[in-house]
Amino acid sequence: MPRTKVPAKSDMFQILDPEGNVLDKKLMPKLTDDDIRKMYGYMVLARKWDEIAWNLQREGRLLTFAPLTGQEASQVGSAYAMEKDDWLFPMYRSNAAMILRGMPMDLLFQYWSGDERGLKIPDDVNMFTIAIPVGTQIPHAAGFAWGMKIQKKKVGVVVYFGDAATSKGDFHEGLNFAGVFKAPLVAICENNQYAISVPRSRQTASETIAQKAAAYGFEGVQVDGNDVFAVYKVTKDALDKARNGNGPTLIECFTYRLGAHTTSDDPTKYRPVEEVEYWKKRDPIDRLRKFMVKKGIWSDSDEQKLLANVEVRVNDAVKKAEAVEAPKPEDMFNYVYEKATEQLRQQMSELK
Repeated sequence: MPRTKVPAKSDMFQILDPEGNVLDKKLMPKLTDDDIRKMYGYMVLARKWDEIAWNLQREGRLLTFAPLTGQEASQVGSAYAMEKDDWLFPMYRSNAAMILRGMPMDLLFQYWSGDERGLKIPDDVNMFTIAIPVGTQIPHAAGFAWGMKIQKKKVGVVVYFGDAATSKGDFHEGLNFAGVFKAPLVAICENNQYAISVPRSRQTASETIAQKAAAYGFEGVQVDGNDVFAVYKVTKDALDKARNGNGPTLIECFTYRLGAHTTSDDPTKYRPVEEVEYWKKRDPIDRLRKFMVKKGIWSDSDEQKLLANVEVRVNDAVKKAEAVEAPKPEDMFNYVYEKATEQLRQQMSELK
């Protein structure tokens, strides 16, 4: 039997069931049909990016990266709830959220190919760089959110992390700080059930991750992370609360990583096949598509057009990334400090 299942009895917030049915119309957020189609489009785009990136890595054209397949609703639903002036602090699996918020796909391909210039965030995009160390982005985000409060800016700050990060000191320190100073932080834990090969049950004895917020004096919400509407609603509510000076929120998106932890991982060594099959039936993209078809706002023709479009867009991004001139060796010295030290100048001279 699957070891990781949706809890039978839970206060987990849900709007859309796995068959695309709305459980309670009163809970539906105010989204236009166009909004829903856009959200679906971003989810499909993110999965195509993931698929092509995986293939490129296997061809030796990308380095190790972390796939996000299965977690599209958690990222798209939450990022779609953000306003332009809000800030995003991503983790290494946040490609969908980053793309939605304006990060060019070619720069992401460039970064994951080993070229750090790919993480030059565009000036009009409120986003920090990807955090590879587990959890370090949480105290950064908490401090930044506090800075926004000090400056009296009505801005929400969203930080993403996995369930493994909740076992790190960064998580406790960041959330405790945010709670004490009522920082406008929305901390989103994408609980995908595994920290590499370690199941969530070995991460914590808490019944939920969301309940950990109580220790820091603010609200924690567990949401069905494969339900894009539910994720959107709880994130929007949390951001509205943050901007209005009412402090942080911890959101646990209860989801599942359908693929490997990274391209160097073999999940068949620690996950039973029937567990993966159980979660495939709860695929967030399938769920939203079923809803859209039932609502009459999506057709097979729409699906084919979208798939063709995202294929072209992602492949164009690959071409653009691979056409960039390789970095120069002296760049490793030029961008350490604003003004090079004597030691750096000597090292560069020796290199030349």
